[in-house]
Amino acid sequence: MASVLQQGVGRAGWLLVIYGIISVLFGLSTLVWPGKTVVALAWAFGIMALAEGIASLFQLFKRNTTISRGWVALYALASIVFGLLAIVHPLAVVSVLLLFLAAWLIVAGIYRIIFAIRVRKEIKGEWLIALSGVFAIVLGFMFVAYPAAALLTVAVWIGAAALVYGVLQIMAGWRMRRWKSPM
Repeated sequence: MASVLQQGVGRAGWLLVIYGIISVLFGLSTLVWPGKTVVALAWAFGIMALAEGIASLFQLFKRNTTISRGWVALYALASIVFGLLAIVHPLAVVSVLLLFLAAWLIVAGIYRIIFAIRVRKEIKGEWLIALSGVFAIVLGFMFVAYPAAALLTVAVWIGAAALVYGVLQIMAGWRMRRWKSPM
């Protein structure tokens, strides 16, 4: 006889299958239409930021606030401006975010190389850390040099990850479904 926990998990398995199917469909659509995915993601972030900004405006009118009204107003304004920009000019916002990603990759690569040099006497294989740093720097400069290709590449990465995640969710949900029946 199946335990209560197994029966509960078995009943929840169908949720994982549904999440997995949605993720697989998202992943496939991202791989088929990476450009449209980039715009859709920018819109989604814009809508979330706009909603957060509007909700923060309501915080200004509460009597007791945990954060000063000035910070709440600044946050609300920044959220609304970013949200509107992302909705009206999604590619411009995504391009700026891509430049931040490129800058981070370059800084992270330099950090990894310096770290590998500093620990070379304590660990073996430090050259792999340095090599990952070199790859991060090259990727960062490629993102700056070819932003359109970089946007599509990031979209494809997201799509591939969503596809793998979805398949794993479906497999887990399918296995959990078997626990529902008495053993």
